[in-house]
Amino acid sequence: MGTDSNGVFCPRSQQHTRVNATMTKISVTIPEAVQMTGIGRSSLYTLFREGKIQPRKSGKRTLLLVEDLKRYVENLPAAS
Repeated sequence: MGTDSNGVFCPRSQQHTRVNATMTKISVTIPEAVQMTGIGRSSLYTLFREGKIQPRKSGKRTLLLVEDLKRYVENLPAAS
């Protein structure tokens, strides 16, 4: 148990939530990548096969680096 920055009692579970809320994600799951980029799930798998985005595995979970997604989207041609 502890206190927050204002000295108010804060159970441990809330302390961890508060810390995690300020962290920036470095990787996301496929559903999160779809939501972030607007690229469909099937299209992401096509990009994996083509080697344009490299998926990472953590056990059964497939993760994508946010930096890789950002780089891919930033390098798409501008709409005319």
